[in-house]
Amino acid sequence: MNTTPAIELRGLCKRYGSGDTAVDALKGVDMRIAPGEVVGLVGPSGSGKSTLLKSLGAVIDPTAGQMFLGGEAIFDGVWKVKDLRTLRRDRIGFVFQAPYLIPFLDVTDNVALLPMLAGKSNKEARRRALELLEALDVAHRAKSNPSLLSGGEQQRVSIARALANNPPVILADEPTAPLDGERALAVVKILNDMAQQHQTAIIVVTHDEKIIPTFKRLYHIRDGKTYEESVST
Repeated sequence: MNTTPAIELRGLCKRYGSGDTAVDALKGVDMRIAPGEVVGLVGPSGSGKSTLLKSLGAVIDPTAGQMFLGGEAIFDGVWKVKDLRTLRRDRIGFVFQAPYLIPFLDVTDNVALLPMLAGKSNKEARRRALELLEALDVAHRAKSNPSLLSGGEQQRVSIARALANNPPVILADEPTAPLDGERALAVVKILNDMAQQHQTAIIVVTHDEKIIPTFKRLYHIRDGKTYEESVST
């Protein structure tokens, strides 16, 4: 059994500004998430959730600390990976509050686009897209324009897109916020199923009280620091 964490953070810090106006958004964050695990990240506005997610997604530069993906150091005081764009494309999937599907592409093309950008053939990328759409029960929408889909269907397509390149990590930012209770819980079940099936580590940032009890582990972030909580089932 592989015991190497899919994601590990050690003492991650992020400071904005300098001198008297400096703001420490992250003050030594530690996290460990296993392959196939879905964890929640909760905290009040201004606690550092967005900064942590952007750091994990290689969107902003941390100030100090270490980040590991699958045991490989990707940040150790400085970025250890030369091409952050490729890192984001191939090793980190993103699911947002809004699906952000490309309106002039059909559902299959929305999902197939990332594999094609990664060098997969059109045929292979479409095969992968249809495989994921089938698994997420939206294959009947494969040729539809995103505007014709319900909110829940659009979010499932965005999950398929996040999984398209088989990333070891998915960052989901308030993925259930626009959904009602039933659809929100359905999306969480899908994320858990996909995590298990693909051994993907998923972090879900949420304020959604409906889904918080579904997590086996939660990280609370307050004043730039994380505190782990195991949730009884």
